[in-house]
Formats: sequence, C-alpha cells, structure tokens
Amino acid sequence: MSWIAISGQGRAWVCPERFGTNAEARNVLLPRGSIMIETRLSPEGRPQTLLSYERGYPWHGSIAVRAVPGGGIVLVMSQGEDVFHTVLQHRHDARTDVVRVTFCWDSEARFGRIAVESPESDAVVVQDTPAPPPMLLEDVYTLVRRPQLIEMDRDVVFFAVSDRIEPIGPMPSLVGQAPVLTPTGYRPVRTLKCGDTVLTRDHGTVPVLARVERQVPALGSFQPVRLRAPYFGLRHDLVVAPHQRLVIGGSEVEYIFGREQVLIPALSLVNGFAALYEEGARLVRYHQLLLPGHEPVVSASAQLETLYVGRLRRRRDHVAQTLLTEVPRNLMPEHARAGLKVLRPFEAITLAEARAA
Repeated sequence: MSWIAISGQGRAWVCPERFGTNAEARNVLLPRGSIMIETRLSPEGRPQTLLSYERGYPWHGSIAVRAVPGGGIVLVMSQGEDVFHTVLQHRHDARTDVVRVTFCWDSEARFGRIAVESPESDAVVVQDTPAPPPMLLEDVYTLVRRPQLIEMDRDVVFFAVSDRIEPIGPMPSLVGQAPVLTPTGYRPVRTLKCGDTVLTRDHGTVPVLARVERQVPALGSFQPVRLRAPYFGLRHDLVVAPHQRLVIGGSEVEYIFGREQVLIPALSLVNGFAALYEEGARLVRYHQLLLPGHEPVVSASAQLETLYVGRLRRRRDHVAQTLLTEVPRNLMPEHARAGLKVLRPFEAITLAEARAA
C-alpha cells in the first residue's frame, strides 16, 4: 500500500481497507509514513499554517506544519510527553508560486526527513531530522475527514498521507500508455526498459538507461493535463503531468521568439482548447525515461523532455532518496541543460493561437 489519505480540491478520501469502520480500529500507531503538503506561497510574505491539529484522547498529541517568511518550514509533533521539533531553511524564490513539503518518518529505524521541492524547477532542499514520534492513524483520519478540527491555510492546494517513505527529486511525467517512438515504431512508455532504444529527431537512436514510475495523488502539480491534437503537431491527444515540457520549434517560434526551439510546460497550455486538466482520477501513475544526454523523445509526433538528473550522481546520499536508487552507478549520467527558453503561460498561448491560425 502507499497513499492512504488525500485531501484537497474538493476531495476528502481515506483508504477503507486501512482505516476500517470504527474509531477503535484507528487507535493504532503509524510507525512509518509520509505527509505531503502542496501549497502556494503567500504573495504577501505572511506566515502560513499549512496544517495544524491537536487532540487530548487517548493521550495528548499534535502536529503543526508552518511556513515562515524568508523561506522556512517549521514542524512540531507530539505524542504524549514525546515532543519533536525541526526547522528547514530553504531559498525563497519570489518567482516560485508553489512548493511541495514532504515529511517522512520511520520510528523503528529512528529516521526522519523533511524536504521542500519546487514543481516549477529542479530545486530540492532536504534535511534529515532527529527521530520523530509515530503518528496515530486516528489523527490522519481526523486531518482528512474532520476539517472543523484542524487549521489549514487557504493557500494549501492539497495534502496526502502515505504509509511508505515517499521519494523526492526527479519525477516522471508521462502516463503509462503514452507512445514513444522506437526504431520499430511507437511503444507505450510503460513497456520500455533498460537496454531498449528510442528514436529521436536530433540525436538518432538513443539507449534507455532506466525507466522510473511513481503513483501520486492526481491533484495540484500532479493533476494530469490532456494535450489536445492537432495543436503543436500532435497526432492524437496526450496525457502528461503539468510540468512535462514540450520541445517546440518551427517558423512561428523563430518569428515570435527569435529562437530555433523553446520549451513549453504542459500547464502553460491549459486554456480550454490547446490543453485541459483531466478530472475524476484519485491517483495517477506516471512514467519517464532516463537517457544519456537528456534527449527529447518523440511522442504522438511531438517532442517531449525526458528525465533530467543534472549532477545527481555525485551525491549518492541524495540518489538513495529518489526513484533512481536502483540505477547502477555506471549507468547514471550527468545532464546539462540545453539552455532553451521556457515560455510563460501567455507566451505559450500566443504560440498555440499562432499555430492554430
């Protein structure tokens, strides 16, 4: 099992198999797990209570996660007389609108970790913590199903709880059935593995070093986006994560932006005609390919960025916290950004309209 509770964007779900039908079944400790909170940063720079709850039965317990001005996340937890406190400082980039905070704990292993990620960039700040106390399963239930008992800032997009240590770092962004061009034709990305090859437009045949996959809540920066054909040369609709980027070239690009190619995040195209958000799913499983030089793949005739890892291989402690922990060190590449301009939403829509015309 993984995600056991999700709250946000009108949803309040708990896994019936895990929580049972009565409170007595929920008065057990959750010795291992993760809490993920995605929030918009306050434009006024005010303090934000991302999630806060306190109870008195069957013993005193509480959890409070707060964002403070200047780029700090403060976490305080208690179970009985056991009190846990940690602070993570991260760089507050005024251009970043959304951050994702993930707190993981394993009480038996006496392990804790808090991380802040920016879905809009590759920025990750992570810090190990002293051993935190376990959460009570009833607390998780209350956080999701009894909103009148908790405090949560209006800018929180969603939060979710997993009973596993969730990975951080580079994330996949293609649904499993997304077609990827290979020397033998298109294949669903979920069927590709290390040793297979893909066919690219500018780099010929390229080997697949690894394929990573992850199931996540279908909310916020994970909510699937449907890219609609025939915009940007798509032969058919394509469903991707919001921050999957398309590599776009052509005469319109050169005329409007003075560049041979630009990058467009899928979310920048969401306007009702070029792309729209997919509704209804609770969870979504994304896949992505690791290639030697971060080459774009061809999918439904469009070019899509693949997994970018930068110089992650030089930090083995961080690799172990990501989806790439099983990739042999000799296969882990180092990537350099191509330096292409990333279009802002109004620029992306302008280009989409120009191509539609």
